[in-house]
Parts: sequence; structure tokens; C-alpha cells
Amino acid sequence: MNKHEYRKKPVVIEAFQITRETRADNRDWPNWLNFAWNLERDSVGAVGVYCTYGDDPLYINTLEGRMRVSYNDWIIRGVRGELYACKPDIFEATYEKVI
Repeated sequence: MNKHEYRKKPVVIEAFQITRETRADNRDWPNWLNFAWNLERDSVGAVGVYCTYGDDPLYINTLEGRMRVSYNDWIIRGVRGELYACKPDIFEATYEKVI
């Protein structure tokens, strides 16, 4: 077996951080996140809540299953439009802001 090293290709993604404030007020959500919020609850790419309690966490339906979005996680829109959550420390180590 040949062992090789690989580096991620430089791609630009869109991301939005979910905090208590941005979770409670979606006025600053990007259009793609509002679109995902309005998808059918169980469809791939849908973002929503799946309980009926006041401070429910968000979830994203991915091809791999339902992914929980905790406070301060980033929701990333990938190169093919797919959505997934990323922990803040991983986001900080992996991405830098495009100016």
C-alpha cells in the first residue's frame, strides 16, 4: 500500500455561526440558511428543530443522517450546496475569512 499526504484544495465556502442571539433572531441569516429552514422537515438539506421545547437545538438533515447544531457551531454551505455543522475550534483551524 502506498502512503501519500494530501492537502485540501483551496475552495471558498459560505458559513454562518449559530449563537444564542442568531438562533433567537433570524434576521441576519443568509438566504441559503433561510431557504434550508423552509424545506420539508425530513428532506436532505433541511435545517430545523425537532422538539417542541423553548430553546431547542437546530438540526441539519444530511445524506449521512441528522446532525445537531450546538451554540457557537458554524453552519457551512459546501461547494455543492450541502450543509453541515462545524465546531468553532475546527472551523478556526481550517478556514480563514476571504476579504
